[in-house]
Amino acid sequence: METLAALEPSPFPVISLYLNVASQTGREDYRQFIRKAFSERAKGLPASSSERESFDKDIDRIQKHLDSKDNTASQALAIFACTGSDLFEAIPLDAPVDGHWLFIDSVPHLYPLARLVENYPRYAAVMLDTNKARIFVFGLGLAKAEREEKIVGEKTRRTSKGGWSQARYQRRADNFHTNHVKEVVDTLDRVVREENIEHIVVAGAEVAVPLLREQLPKHLADKIVDVIALPGDDTNFLETTMAVLREKDAETDIERVKELMDAWQSGGLGVAGPEATLSAFQLGQVEELIITGSPETLKPVQSLPADAAPGEVQVDTSNAQGAIDEKRLKLSDELVTRAQQTSARIRFIEDASLLADVGGVGALLRFRI
Repeated sequence: METLAALEPSPFPVISLYLNVASQTGREDYRQFIRKAFSERAKGLPASSSERESFDKDIDRIQKHLDSKDNTASQALAIFACTGSDLFEAIPLDAPVDGHWLFIDSVPHLYPLARLVENYPRYAAVMLDTNKARIFVFGLGLAKAEREEKIVGEKTRRTSKGGWSQARYQRRADNFHTNHVKEVVDTLDRVVREENIEHIVVAGAEVAVPLLREQLPKHLADKIVDVIALPGDDTNFLETTMAVLREKDAETDIERVKELMDAWQSGGLGVAGPEATLSAFQLGQVEELIITGSPETLKPVQSLPADAAPGEVQVDTSNAQGAIDEKRLKLSDELVTRAQQTSARIRFIEDASLLADVGGVGALLRFRI
């Protein structure tokens, strides 16, 4: 994202191609789409121009890449190409896209990629028992864990003895459990720090969770999204924990929009509407971009800033509901790219009605002027 957002506008057509490679019967599905879309877009470029030459080379390189790779292991594929500007990036994604999309602009079209990254964040998931634990790092790029840490403590057994012996045994078992949880917390702390993790989901045995809460430092406790029961196996652990993230995200969307509205209406650290948000970006004020997850609901602006990427965005899609005004697409991408360029956080609000009254976008600010 950082590399693509930092690219200068190109005088040659920049291709941003998003392909849904999971929910299809075979390769021919997306090949038919790109053949038709590329053919139509090529007609708009003069046959002997340098722009057409770059575009034709891009098409050839994309087709060769698709021929040489087995893309069925991923749910989606994002390709960014512009031979004239020496650009070619192919990114497999373990997250779905709605149909196939082709964007042609002077810069990469990053809105769909940014939305996937925000909706499917890298996170840590912990499976915790009193004598064993596993810590996973799940991310957008893989169908399995990017990283796994196992922690095994000393296993204790129940005893039928009573009295003093039982009490001593119980203290000893409690000490083992506490030491085990401390080791889990130390490992989790290291993983979170090394992987720059912001979200943690815990699946714990009933007796182990209170021990974990006692040992968690505040900076880790603040990252806990939810604590759920320990599953019987880890077959669907990725899907289970991702569902927890999505549910909590929907709840916090409402809270985030309320925070934005309060800051804006009180004349504080908030702005609302496309024009005001673009102006805040130009002044370097934006701390967090809060934008609709449905670009068709954005309110168009009369004109983009003078330093915006030149040219209109052209779009082709296989999505039956994909007819989006090109001005809205251009605006959505301009906002996301500026956020990426200025290290502003991006928050997509999937319920479009929450931002409907302010044109689909606003921002929390770093400072007031």
